[in-house]
Amino acid sequence: MAIDFEVKDHIALITLNRPERMNAMDAEAYQDLSDAWTEVRDNPDIRVAVVTGAGDKAFSAGADLKSFLGSPTDLSDFWLTQQGQLLNRGIEMWKPVIAAVNGYCLGGGLTLMLATDLRFATPSATFALSEVRRGVLPGNGGTQRLIEQLPHAVAMEVLLVGDRFDAETALRWGLINRIVDHDVLLEAAFDAARRISENAPLAVQATKELALRSRDVDRATGLRLEESLLKLLRHSSDAIEGPRAFAEKRPPAFVGR
Repeated sequence: MAIDFEVKDHIALITLNRPERMNAMDAEAYQDLSDAWTEVRDNPDIRVAVVTGAGDKAFSAGADLKSFLGSPTDLSDFWLTQQGQLLNRGIEMWKPVIAAVNGYCLGGGLTLMLATDLRFATPSATFALSEVRRGVLPGNGGTQRLIEQLPHAVAMEVLLVGDRFDAETALRWGLINRIVDHDVLLEAAFDAARRISENAPLAVQATKELALRSRDVDRATGLRLEESLLKLLRHSSDAIEGPRAFAEKRPPAFVGR
């Protein structure tokens, strides 16, 4: 399998598993990854996902261009907009996703990371969107999310020049949360995942959805949506359990209902 998938204690671990190709993704890997994201989205037992790459050299070098050369697609595929949904291409994922970046994070690997919520990287992590040097552009959200997450001039340099930058630069720009040693990378990611999974699942998902939708609506609409979801959550069993557990000085037992 090009993608390894496992679930434990409400946390899904997705591993891009083509280390011999720096975890570059061919058509099979993209389909497996799409299936994994669908499972995370639809499985109520999953509250958080962690995505990483196999080995110690790469998170992902993006699309495996050699596997796509000489494989033209029918133009009609362009309108199959819901086919093969990915985290960075169309799927609505309100469960938090954490990236554990272990090495090269290039092209589609970086656009995948840009679609995650928390990001941890090793000191050797290297980032780039160099598609313009190959005659194409950084798809799957590359031209969209980078300009949202970086100052305009910085994002345009990354997009138009295509140079690589290191983990310290990514941290300084705010693209990652923390730099951690390779041997504790997954530990750091899972620690954050566990802390999130202990919170009320519906409240976590509602908070993420509101935060992301706020980029596309005016402030009055965003505040109205916020108030609407808050009123809805007040009818959940978790909204009863939270205050009760606090009053009883015990950890809450949230069930996502």
